[in-house]
Amino acid sequence: MTKNGYISKGLYLILLCLFPGYSFAQDVFKSIQAKHVSEAINVDGVMDEPIWQTAEVAGDFQQFFPSDQVSAEHSTQVKVLYSDTHLYIGIYAEKAPGDYVVSSLKRDFGATTNDNISLLFDTFSDGTTAYFFGVTPYGVLREGLVSDGGTTFNNTWDIKWQAEATRFDDHFVIEVAIPFTSMKFPEGTTSWRFRPYRWNNQVNQQDSWVKVPQQQLLSSLAYMGELTFEKPLGESRMPIALIPYINLLADKDYSINESETKFKTGGDAKISIGNGMNLDLTLNPDFSNVEVDDIFTNLTRFEVRLPEKRQFFIDNSDLFENFGNSFNEARPFFSRRIGLARDADGNLIQNDIIGGARLSGKLNKDWRLGFLNLQTARDEGNEIASNNNMMLAVQRKIGARSNIGAFWVNRQVVGDEDYITPEENYNRVVGVDYNLASADNIWNGKFYLHKSFQPDDSKGNLSSQATVTYNPRNWRIIEDLVYIDQDFRADLGFVPRTDILKWGNGIQYIAYPKKGIFNTHGIRALSVMYWRPSLDYQNTDRRLSLSWETDFKNQASAEAFFTNNYIFLTGAFDPTRTLGATPLPGDQGYHFNQLSFEYQSNNSNILTYGGTATIGRFFNGEITAVGGQVGLRIQPKAQISLGLDYNGIRLPDPYADANIFFATLRSEITFSKSVFWTTLAQYSNRQENFGINSRLQWRFAPLSDLYLVYNDNYFTSPYSPRFRSINLKLTYWLNI
Repeated sequence: MTKNGYISKGLYLILLCLFPGYSFAQDVFKSIQAKHVSEAINVDGVMDEPIWQTAEVAGDFQQFFPSDQVSAEHSTQVKVLYSDTHLYIGIYAEKAPGDYVVSSLKRDFGATTNDNISLLFDTFSDGTTAYFFGVTPYGVLREGLVSDGGTTFNNTWDIKWQAEATRFDDHFVIEVAIPFTSMKFPEGTTSWRFRPYRWNNQVNQQDSWVKVPQQQLLSSLAYMGELTFEKPLGESRMPIALIPYINLLADKDYSINESETKFKTGGDAKISIGNGMNLDLTLNPDFSNVEVDDIFTNLTRFEVRLPEKRQFFIDNSDLFENFGNSFNEARPFFSRRIGLARDADGNLIQNDIIGGARLSGKLNKDWRLGFLNLQTARDEGNEIASNNNMMLAVQRKIGARSNIGAFWVNRQVVGDEDYITPEENYNRVVGVDYNLASADNIWNGKFYLHKSFQPDDSKGNLSSQATVTYNPRNWRIIEDLVYIDQDFRADLGFVPRTDILKWGNGIQYIAYPKKGIFNTHGIRALSVMYWRPSLDYQNTDRRLSLSWETDFKNQASAEAFFTNNYIFLTGAFDPTRTLGATPLPGDQGYHFNQLSFEYQSNNSNILTYGGTATIGRFFNGEITAVGGQVGLRIQPKAQISLGLDYNGIRLPDPYADANIFFATLRSEITFSKSVFWTTLAQYSNRQENFGINSRLQWRFAPLSDLYLVYNDNYFTSPYSPRFRSINLKLTYWLNI
């Protein structure tokens, strides 16, 4: 490395000659040194301390969007200082005259709807995981964990840090202070991998300090610079955090005319173990303040995986959740299973968590460890036994950015319940995964083999996958092979179907026109085929599609695609899910073609809109599906959106027709950076339900909140109350 942080062209050529397979993740290597300071910086968004004038500058940002071949149009300069306790970042960003783009004053804002600067810190320099911090010109914060080499963001993670901003017509200034106790890193380290990047939505541009090829994600951890420290860092010691809560809940179920009032207490604790591990403890956890899921229409035969939103399960969640199939066809662990159970009638209901522990993090630069153990409550009235839910995971880095991991998942009934059948007593899954990621992220892949065990059933029970993606500048090629045995079972996992052999192929060509309204566009061909091994490898599913998709220079996007489908129903199935309807007969194949179109406007506009449409055949009938959403932003205090979705299914007699409709109205009002009011109203004619969830949140201290949550649900045919609740919850984050 040369003194200014760049690898010389001559050295680069020598390395290529000596090591033909060697590749750099970026054209040049950038480095910035953090200067040590002995006194605290006043974080006020001014940068008026003289020490800022002596700090090195990370500048010369490269444009990522709309072109990755030119320098950023508006200058961004980043400086870094640090003390024994804090990391300080100063940012000076030029802008075009005019209004900023800002959607909200609420923490954890969306990058596509807010001008912002984001910072990536790969503190263990593994190229697969990182911390990210973001700040808008209004000083609004977001933070989270990055995993899978930069492809997965988790904004639910929260820690204590500080940032302030000042705004001007042609520039803004941000000062950031991040306590070293908020991040994990090796003791004595002298450098981290680091990259700042910018969403300049005002002019529809995205910029990065280190050049990132446009076929990659802007958040890719393959393309990073270096942050060096004048002297080695000390220990990474997070304080012990106690997070108790009290909750008063009153509800009434009108369908059975029963009311209940509850008072609950409990809490979490976070304890630092060494320089890279966290121990999370929970007792009688309560998730009543967690954002509710959006309703959706599922016309398939299979379950849909929804994201985890509960804070306890978030830290290092990739270490637990990412084992298994890349396309969610067989994952051995899915944390949303914990806290839900089937009652005696087969209905999915809430099952209280008594408590548990979660140990996760880095043992060193190459090794990660995860252990989770939670006990769920016994519910005799609903014939639900108490269960112990456990997962142990270990992962080792291999090469530049790849890793290999092994795990053991165990669900075990506690106690001897008369209503539990022998096969329900336990379920165990073990396995090994290899995750491939090249230094430049052009090659990615996953290879795994898992096996399940349950009472009197230990033979076979395999799940496996081999998938590879090749993604140079103009091409994206995918090959995917999956086998899931008929008897494979993962009670704590997500396995929508078993007994499959799948082969998927995809190829896409991407063009980068220099003129016109299109930023990129390309054609993609995809084929996915499934066979049933237990049926003498009967071909049961086939999907062939040809699509054209584009991203516009104004950040809008569109896609049009044609699909040819074949589904062999092994059993009767009613896609309309109409009560008492005659299902489509099984042991029969159905061919149908569909044409679809999607469009999404630029999300940074004050008024946004999008739409989808599908027409064509559906099994032995026809389908017309349309959906749309419109959003209005009142800067910076409010944003309101309305979504509508309709699926019209017409099947020949004697099968049922269906008109499936739902609507979603969402409003978010931010009175200040500490008081937020979010309301979600949803109507579904299929569920015959109209529901309202309204949540008022006051962040009265760092990461400490008072919530008032109101839920109201109504039957719509005839219209009458269904279920109503009001919840007052107080949480307090205490460092000791």
